[in-house]
Amino acid sequence: MKTNPTIKSGHLSSERRDFLRKSGSLAIMSMFGIGFFTSCAEDEEPRLDDSTPPANGGSAISFENNIITVDLDRAEALDRTGGWTLVIEARALIVNVGGGNFNALTSVCTHSGCDRNWSFNNDVFICSCHGSRFANDGAVLQGPALTPLRSFPTNVDGRTLTVNVS
Repeated sequence: MKTNPTIKSGHLSSERRDFLRKSGSLAIMSMFGIGFFTSCAEDEEPRLDDSTPPANGGSAISFENNIITVDLDRAEALDRTGGWTLVIEARALIVNVGGGNFNALTSVCTHSGCDRNWSFNNDVFICSCHGSRFANDGAVLQGPALTPLRSFPTNVDGRTLTVNVS
């Protein structure tokens, strides 16, 4: 014998729906713990320089045949110690470490492969995908990344910086 299911319908008041939504969220957070939801959250510390400098600076930076060429007279982002830039096409970070020296690193984070979400402050590169921190020479300062960023050779000839990313 076939029976018809019992169907009950109705509606909840908006206050009741809000209560259930809030208490459900609280129950889930209690069950998993707040760390579950924030473990790979974006870095929330204040940063002095969290904007990504333009990669080409007009035509101050070019990329061809695995070589980045930077006209240091026109690349304002690299004009001072601590200045940096992300060259998206080359997947590279370049930082002025002072004394006419530059470090160049891969912009591909060794934790999850993010390659465009970087900030730099106090000689530390921060991948904002999951919060990994790297020294300006690529060494891991704080995970979740465990492997340093690969570095590329740089050469300064007069006011031209070249980086070989091959």
